[in-house]
Amino acid sequence: MESLRRPRLTPAIADVRRAVREGLLAAFEAPDAADSPLVLVALSGGADSLALAAATAFEAPRAGLRAGAVVIDHGLQDGSAAIAARAAEQARGLGLDPVHVVTVAVGEDGGMEAAARTARYAAFARLQAEAGASGILLGHTLDDQAETVLLGLARGSGPTSMHGMATQTGPYLRPLLGIRRADTVQFCADAGLEPWRDPHNADPAYARVRVRDTVLPVLEAELGPGIAEALARTAEQLREDSAALDEMVLEFIEEICEPAEAGIAVSAAALAANPAALRQRVIRFVVQSEFGVTLERVHTLAVARLVTDWHGQKALNLPGVRVERSAGLLVFTAA
Repeated sequence: MESLRRPRLTPAIADVRRAVREGLLAAFEAPDAADSPLVLVALSGGADSLALAAATAFEAPRAGLRAGAVVIDHGLQDGSAAIAARAAEQARGLGLDPVHVVTVAVGEDGGMEAAARTARYAAFARLQAEAGASGILLGHTLDDQAETVLLGLARGSGPTSMHGMATQTGPYLRPLLGIRRADTVQFCADAGLEPWRDPHNADPAYARVRVRDTVLPVLEAELGPGIAEALARTAEQLREDSAALDEMVLEFIEEICEPAEAGIAVSAAALAANPAALRQRVIRFVVQSEFGVTLERVHTLAVARLVTDWHGQKALNLPGVRVERSAGLLVFTAA
């Protein structure tokens, strides 16, 4: 039975509320009181999202915002509708309004985790438009960030995946990225809230669960405490580097690109004159922006060799795009 009393201000409650307050103030500077923006908390019922929901219910009105919730029922477990209904009831009990419960159909592409994420974010986007919400708050914590960085490192995915999650990506806000998972659990205990424990979060079939329950504890035991915080700092530094390179690419690309028949052309000499990191980023950016294709590193390096190791090669036929060197230009066209 959840407590109806007002919780005393414990360290965990203070820390989570402060993180939410700072996140909201950073995203919504002095909103007009006559037109309070609506934010929605993505609530699963777990400790992270439940602590986020409670803190948002407390902080949003003080920041001039209206706060509601969205509960996604993925339909992947027996009793999922009842779990979603209970989370919605908790949201209403916290004073969040409106509260939306959305049932989604999860496909099979990319595995269950990826398919569930795709379905969830599609539902968020639809609901944001329908409800007129200015932002959706997600309960990712510092531990989630550390796990993301470690998984990206293990997969050799490069800095793009290793820079983890940003505190804000479009309408999505992640105010708890500096908060440990243990603090959200303690928040719920201090506030008299009963979080739902997702059995998937204890299933070692999932790589993220193995990282959480086995890999990170071993690293902490062998290398000393602070591994999760160090990984989160690494993510922040990589995001800063990535943002700087992205800005350089946007400035540089206007000077070296020109229209081509059914595509776009880039000066090979200009690419050759720049560092590999910038050259390959330009290649990825051109292909992504013009054709909606995300190149793997092996493909990007193959295109770069048309610049750095040119000896009359034939055109490259890559997934979704064709690249040919002609008259000093790399010409990109749809495959």
